[in-house]
Amino acid sequence: MLITGDTGVGKSHLINEYKKRTLASQHYGRTTMPILISRISSGKGFDATLHQMLVDLDHFGGYQFNKRGYRTDLRKKLVDNLIKAQVELLIINEFQELIEFKTDIERQHIANGLKYISEEAKIPIVLVGMPWAEQIAEEPQWSSRLVRRRKLEYFSLVKDSKRFRRYLEHLSQNMPFEHPPKLEELHFSIPLFAACKGENRALKHLLIESLKIAMSKNDPTLEIQHISAAYDSTFLNNNANPEKNNNPFKLPLEKVMISEIVMPSSYNPNALNPQDRIIARQFSEPKSFTLKLK
Repeated sequence: MLITGDTGVGKSHLINEYKKRTLASQHYGRTTMPILISRISSGKGFDATLHQMLVDLDHFGGYQFNKRGYRTDLRKKLVDNLIKAQVELLIINEFQELIEFKTDIERQHIANGLKYISEEAKIPIVLVGMPWAEQIAEEPQWSSRLVRRRKLEYFSLVKDSKRFRRYLEHLSQNMPFEHPPKLEELHFSIPLFAACKGENRALKHLLIESLKIAMSKNDPTLEIQHISAAYDSTFLNNNANPEKNNNPFKLPLEKVMISEIVMPSSYNPNALNPQDRIIARQFSEPKSFTLKLK
C-alpha cells in the first residue's frame, strides 16, 4: 500500500493512531511487535534504512553495523528478526527520503530489496511519504503490488467546504468542555481556514493553543476570543512584521481573506542544481471567502 500527502496533512498522525488503536484492541506478548513503524533519515541509503529497522525492532546487534569491518546480509538479518518478532505489518514513513536524488538503477535496487523483505518475511509493506514517493510505483517490481494507493489532501473551501466543516464538528464533539463549541459554524470555520490554509497540522497547533487558553481560564467552552489570542501568540509572533489586522478572528467575515493550496510539493529529478529538485507547495492569491465559494 502507498500513502502520500504533502507536509502537514497528517500522515504521521494517521499511522501512529492506527498502531495505537490496533495494539489496544489486541493482546500481544512482550517479545512480539505486530506493527513496525520505521522512519527514513534524510540523506541515508538503503542499508542505513535496514539498519534503522533493526534498531526499531530493538535488535541487540543492530549497532554492529557501524563498526569497521563488520559484514552481514542486512536483508536476511532483518527478515529473520521480523519473523522472530511476529511482525504482521511494516510501515516505512518519510519514504521519499529514500528515493530522492537516486538514479533509476538505485531505485530499482531499493524496490528489489523491499520485495525480498516482503516476500521472505511474508508481511505487507505500507510506504508513506510526500507526493513524489509515488515514483517507487513506477518500478516493475512494485507497480502491481501497490494496488492500494491513498492520497491525503489539504482541506479546500472551493472543492468541498462541507468536508472541512464536518471535520471541525467532530473535533468540537471531542473537546473537554461541558458545552462543546460549534466550530463548524461560519464565524468559526471561515477564519480557522484562513489561518491554516487547509493544512491539518497548522489547524491542530492553533486549536491546541486555543484550548490551553480557554482551560486556563476555566471557561465552559471555546470562544472566538480564545482562538484569536492563540493566533496572536503563535502565528503573528512568527511573522517578522506582524500586523494586528491580519488576524482573521478579528475581522468581519466578508473581509476574511482565504488562500488554499493550488499546487502540492513536487520533485523535479531533471533540475541542474540538486537544491532545486524539490519544489515547494504553492497557494492561491488571498481572496474574500465569499468569492472563493462562487
